[in-house]
Amino acid sequence: MKLIYFAWVRERIGKSEEDVDLPGDVTTVAELLTWLKSRGEEYENALRHPRSIRVAINQEHVEHGERIAGAREIALFPPMTGG
Repeated sequence: MKLIYFAWVRERIGKSEEDVDLPGDVTTVAELLTWLKSRGEEYENALRHPRSIRVAINQEHVEHGERIAGAREIALFPPMTGG
C-alpha cells in the first residue's frame, strides 16, 4: 500500500511517500496511525496528535474509523487552513 505524506507530516517523517506492507491487524485508519507511530521517533513526532491528522483513501477524505481494505493509497496531512 502506498502512503503519501503532506506538509509538516512529510517534514517530520522525512519522506513524501513510501510503500508498506501492513500487519493483518491494521484494518482502520485509526489503527494505521497507531501502527505508524510505533515505527520510530520521526513517526511519533509527526503523529503525536492523531486526531488532528486528516486522511484520504484513494483521494477521498475519510474519518479515522474508516476501514482501509482495498485502499491503493492513503494520504496523511495536517488540518487545512485558509482564508
